[in-house]
Amino acid sequence: MTEEIQFYLSEAEESMQKAVQHTGNELSKIRAGKASPAMIEHLRVDYYGNPTPLSQVANIATPDARTLLIKPWEKNMLGEINKAIKNSDLGLNPQQEADAVRLNIPALTEERRRDLVKQVKAETENGKVAIRNIRKDVNDSLKKLQKEGTSEDAVRDAEAKVQKLTDAHIVKMDELLAKKEGEIMTI
Repeated sequence: MTEEIQFYLSEAEESMQKAVQHTGNELSKIRAGKASPAMIEHLRVDYYGNPTPLSQVANIATPDARTLLIKPWEKNMLGEINKAIKNSDLGLNPQQEADAVRLNIPALTEERRRDLVKQVKAETENGKVAIRNIRKDVNDSLKKLQKEGTSEDAVRDAEAKVQKLTDAHIVKMDELLAKKEGEIMTI
C-alpha cells in the first residue's frame, strides 16, 4: 500500500476518533438527573469584561448526587455566576450563599427524560453524520489517487479499510448513546 493511502487512512481514523470524543463531550453536558460539573463548566461568566468559562473562575464540586456547589476564587464573582446560570438554558435556580452558589438539581420528570433522550439521539446522529462525511472525503481523495496512477486494487482495499473504520466508530457512537440513554432513564 502506498504511503499516500496510508496517510489518508490514518488521517481518517484520527478524525473519526475526534468526532467520537466531541460527541462524548457534548453528551456530558446533557444532564442525566444527577449533578455533574460538566453540566455547567462550559457556561460563560463575565470576568472583568471578558466572557470566561465558569471552570476558569470557580471550583465546581458535587457534595451529593443532586447538588452542585460553585465556589468562585474571587467573592465579587458570585453575582456574575448567578446571572450566567439564570441566563442559561439549563432551567436551574441558583441559590447564592455567603461564599458560594448552590444549585439543586431537581429530579427529572418522565416527559423531560424523553426530551433529553431525543436530544442525545440528535447529538449522536450529528456525530455519525460527521463520521460518514469523513468517509466520503477520504474515499474522494482515494479516487483522485487512482486517477493519478495508483492501482485500482490498492484503492479498493483502502476503501474497504475506511468502511471498517467507519463501522467501528459508528458502533462507538451507538455505545455512547446507549450509555447516556441508560443514565437519563434511570431514576
